[in-house]
Amino acid sequence: MRGLDTPVSIPVSDPTQSNGYDEIMQLVDPEPDVPSWTFLTNHSHVLLAIHRNGELRQRDIAHAVGITVGAVQKIIGELEDGGYLVRERVGRRNRYRVTAAHPLRHPLEANHTVEDLLNTLSG
Repeated sequence: MRGLDTPVSIPVSDPTQSNGYDEIMQLVDPEPDVPSWTFLTNHSHVLLAIHRNGELRQRDIAHAVGITVGAVQKIIGELEDGGYLVRERVGRRNRYRVTAAHPLRHPLEANHTVEDLLNTLSG
């Protein structure tokens, strides 16, 4: 069993595409000194993790975002229902693809797309 300070490396889906991040996404257990709030929602964190690697398992997404697997399942369902994500079954695994052309949901951001958000955070 790993300790709280032991990082887990998850390969990014296409290491030939440099997006300003390391070729490996580091997953570290949430720590007590993590801020109590962030500027982005868990939905955007899940989208960003999937954008970086659509082959991640739900438990890896949960670990990266710092939420439960159940919360990831609910968020993925909502993102699929809203048309923001497409899930493809590959054997016993899921592969996810972000539908980046969709507009953001809040009226203050409606003139921007998911792609705008992901490009800003990835580049």
